[in-house]
Amino acid sequence: MRTLSRWFIKTSFIYFILALLVGVLLGVQATWGFPTPAVPIYPTYLHLMAEGWITMLIIGVAIWMFPKFSQEKPRGIEGLGWASYLLLNTGLLLRIISEPIIGSDDSRATFWAAILILAALLQWLGGIAFVFNAWGRVKVK
Repeated sequence: MRTLSRWFIKTSFIYFILALLVGVLLGVQATWGFPTPAVPIYPTYLHLMAEGWITMLIIGVAIWMFPKFSQEKPRGIEGLGWASYLLLNTGLLLRIISEPIIGSDDSRATFWAAILILAALLQWLGGIAFVFNAWGRVKVK
């Protein structure tokens, strides 16, 4: 398995464990009626699961299993794959930091809303980088 695939897959495992931990916190709060946390964490849970675990795992397996792009560049453009990894992860980390802050502190909402927009843009660019790099690997034999 190539290095980039391993990084995507192992990173997805970390996000999975973090998402489950956030899920435990949400479950404890709901079950035992603890006060709602000052920082809303449900969006964090969803993003860790959807983008962190599921998306990273799918991309890692896709990079590993899709047919070769060519003999010279079997995985496509290596740098574009790494750019996708960095953009997606930076965007996700900024998102899981900014969303709870926006929901808990109106005085800083404008700054963190701008960070959230940046996070979404980085994730979108990371997705485009992956699709652009993988597109040529999906072909008829």
